[in-house]
Amino acid sequence: MRRTWAWVSVTIVSCALGVTFPALAASPTFRTIDVPGAAETRAYGINDADQIVGVFEDASSDAHGFLRTPSGAVTRFDVPGATEVHADARGINATGEIVGHFKKADGTDHAFVRSARGAVTTFDAPGATETYAEGINAAGQIVGFFSDAGNNTHAFLRTPAGTFTTIDPPGATRAEAHGIDAAGQIVGDCACADGRNHGFLRTPGSAVTYFDVPGGRTTAVAINAAGAIVGSFLAPGLKQHGYVRTPRGAFTTIDPSGSKETGAYGINAAGQIVGYFRDARGKIHGYITTPDR
Repeated sequence: MRRTWAWVSVTIVSCALGVTFPALAASPTFRTIDVPGAAETRAYGINDADQIVGVFEDASSDAHGFLRTPSGAVTRFDVPGATEVHADARGINATGEIVGHFKKADGTDHAFVRSARGAVTTFDAPGATETYAEGINAAGQIVGFFSDAGNNTHAFLRTPAGTFTTIDPPGATRAEAHGIDAAGQIVGDCACADGRNHGFLRTPGSAVTYFDVPGGRTTAVAINAAGAIVGSFLAPGLKQHGYVRTPRGAFTTIDPSGSKETGAYGINAAGQIVGYFRDARGKIHGYITTPDR
């Protein structure tokens, strides 16, 4: 699975001056998604056709990508030559293109894009030791992050022609891009110039807005056509919760009842959210929420 970071307890403030966020609201309605026979399932992306992508672990703890149709049919797929993490599917666009990453035998991670017909192309950012593709929009623009030779982490934007641009927020010491919408708005998270960690929203003109869930360390993962953003945050006690943020800055927590840990990773135009949660017995399941009509 993808690497994790040591989360620390910090005092979170907004980098945007004068912004006060409202209190968190109640969670929406959830439906569990499990790949048949899987030891665990995580849903990471959803498009406007209600196609869902993610990753599941088999009985041998190997990770495989999956594509789930609105009817519930599941297609498993892998990247040729991958080991352990055969395909960690992270995002899907309107035409059915899927992006993610996979692990080679030497333990390094590399990015892939899978066409709607199933053809897989692998790629790396120039000079990268590891590359993670996280999101793709209808135009074929891909966002993600990479590690350089100095073990620094940078956010990137890749064009359909394969040209890379580093898009770290100003002064960031670590940056990751996770989602991109049709208009080219990008969301992610960074260790920012103020020395703290924040979610960010970057416009096509490169303007950056930072934001945080009140009282928690925030990661922004996906954005839909209406500008709603989903992601995760760590509350006091280091419990992870999902959230959705409206374009006006209001937050709603995303936590299935009784969950020990929750992540929100994808949102479509209808407002359906996908992600994963850990139940009381410790098993990880994918989920989809009922859209807010």
